[in-house]
Amino acid sequence: MRIAYDVYGEGGTTVVLVPPWAIVDSRSWKLQVPFLARHFRVVTFDGRGSGRSSRPVGASAYSDAEHAEDLIAVLDASGTRTAVLVGLSCGATWAVRVAATHPERVRGVVAIAPACRLDVGAAPRDQFRWDDHLTTTDGWAKHNKHYWLEGGYDDFRGFFFDQMFNDPHSTRQIEDALAWSADVEPGTLADTEAGRLGLEGARTDPMEPFCTRVRCPVLVMHGTEDRIRTHRIGERLAELTHGSLVLLEGAGHGLPTRHPVRVNAAIREFTEGTARKPNHRPPGPRTRAKRVLFASSPIGLGHALRDLAIADQMRLLHPGLQVDWLTQSPVAAVLDEAGERVHPASHWLANESAHIEAESGEHDLHVFDAIRRMDEIMVNNFMVFDELVAEGDHDLVVADEAWDIDHFLHECPERKRCAFAWLTDFVGWLPMPDGGDNEARLTADYNAEMIEHRSRHPGLRDRSVFVGHPDDVVADSFGPGLPSIREWTEQNFEFSGYVTGSATPGPRATRRLRHQLGLRPEELLCVVSVGGSGVGSTLLRAVLDAVPEVRRLVPELRFLVVCGPRIDPASLPHRRGAEIRGYLPGLHRYLAAADVAVVQGGLTTCMELAATRTPFLYVPLEHHFEQNFHVRHRLERYGVGRHLAWADAAQPEVLAENVVAELHVEPGGLPVESDGAAHAAALIAALL
Repeated sequence: MRIAYDVYGEGGTTVVLVPPWAIVDSRSWKLQVPFLARHFRVVTFDGRGSGRSSRPVGASAYSDAEHAEDLIAVLDASGTRTAVLVGLSCGATWAVRVAATHPERVRGVVAIAPACRLDVGAAPRDQFRWDDHLTTTDGWAKHNKHYWLEGGYDDFRGFFFDQMFNDPHSTRQIEDALAWSADVEPGTLADTEAGRLGLEGARTDPMEPFCTRVRCPVLVMHGTEDRIRTHRIGERLAELTHGSLVLLEGAGHGLPTRHPVRVNAAIREFTEGTARKPNHRPPGPRTRAKRVLFASSPIGLGHALRDLAIADQMRLLHPGLQVDWLTQSPVAAVLDEAGERVHPASHWLANESAHIEAESGEHDLHVFDAIRRMDEIMVNNFMVFDELVAEGDHDLVVADEAWDIDHFLHECPERKRCAFAWLTDFVGWLPMPDGGDNEARLTADYNAEMIEHRSRHPGLRDRSVFVGHPDDVVADSFGPGLPSIREWTEQNFEFSGYVTGSATPGPRATRRLRHQLGLRPEELLCVVSVGGSGVGSTLLRAVLDAVPEVRRLVPELRFLVVCGPRIDPASLPHRRGAEIRGYLPGLHRYLAAADVAVVQGGLTTCMELAATRTPFLYVPLEHHFEQNFHVRHRLERYGVGRHLAWADAAQPEVLAENVVAELHVEPGGLPVESDGAAHAAALIAALL
């Protein structure tokens, strides 16, 4: 028998995450491992019948006794003398059994949505016998051996996970579970269920005697709306083991992935044997300088520029204000260069930019899908934030599109410990046309969840600031039956106007700037920039392919191609008349001095060009809904920029024609205000 296990972290205490029923494997703990491994030594393993472990044949191989022996074997193989056992569903049964029979190996048990066979009354699923030939396949009748083996297995999986994740807005969790369970054959799962039920020659033992023999501390967590195993089981387990009970109101069965923050915090507090810290820190001395924690999104460098401008204005309003930054590469490099303090806890953040790059294709980034698949990163990063603010050293948190912080604070409002301000320059997830009905359904569901969050907890954000004006918000609907995005945003946000990251030079200052940058009066400059991630290398190559044709038409035009911090300049082809640079700290100066620019379609760079009245082409990433809808709407409102689809930009002759045409465009469009940072700072600093 092969049982696959993994070990993470090096803490003094070991936490073993016991797998549930074999319909899923150890990946079901993906939102717990990164956080717990920062504090403890963590062991996970795939239960027999799932993942990388063996799949024996026959019900007797899957009895509770066999699963408990597997758990002991993993303890031995991993060199674990004692551990806290954390079990989900059936895994809680096996953890309790080991705690009863091997008390010297178990320091404590956390039983999450336990599926222990305790006498608490019949459940709806019990009206159908699992091994009978049934005349219906409705509802829990799908939980039937013959239905699985005769073609209904996939239908059962869909039904089961709908029941497991009956909490609203659980589309991501259901997708994960369906993907994981696809690796398990119906015959194997039938054997596991027969073994659990004590059928087909498998042995089953009453659970109550094991429960009453447990002497270690026990924590039971159960959702009050659990449709797989009623919370009365959790209550009975806590009673029999003299354990503590936490009921999550309205929650279903899949607590670790659907309510990861509460589960993670509970496991840590239980393992450390500490009580929950107070929600609000006591007020410090009156003479203490005010402190702000500024969380700046690392997806693109634009957030760093506007956040620095806002922080500088806040310091003018509150002399002596201390600002700590919670962020990561490449934003951290910009802040370091500016002399700002990046909080050491930033070291624990999982890399969002690397995830975005891994999700990208040839000038293609389905950003909505990428963010949906970023759940592990978002949970990890929120837990870093949560522990940082629990120290109680900050008076205010400012989050600039730090989606993890805003989402999980609304999910767990009790974890708000100081004033909270939210910044964003777009509102509303929008489906791409080729995504069809499914993408429209998913984006509407995400929007509905956000609207419900704000409705349930209207005071959680002490400030909601939209970086722009009401007319910059798209007029689309959030989805069927949901309000207009613009109308809802006007009701729920204050508007700062656009925030530029630098002062806009006038004509005389621009001439001086060109001289400082070494540009001759007769020389023309095209700046090409794609932001702070590695997603834009394809566009840089397309521009370089067009350089010979552009210079044939306009010989005096030279190109400055800026790769940013995550693209290696040496990876790009060299062209006569084109200089390739890596990260360029003073990029805004070159954009202001340029005669034309080619950019990817990020809002910050486009609006910097609008402010300096520099003509530019923008080529949005395919499937990037923000660039294609939100940014494009704003640029069209300002009357700036020339939109070019990637299919056209990929053709050197077409791209060259558009660069030359834009070079001769007279600067125009609406002026971009210069006081946006001061206005945003005044709104936020009023919370101090």
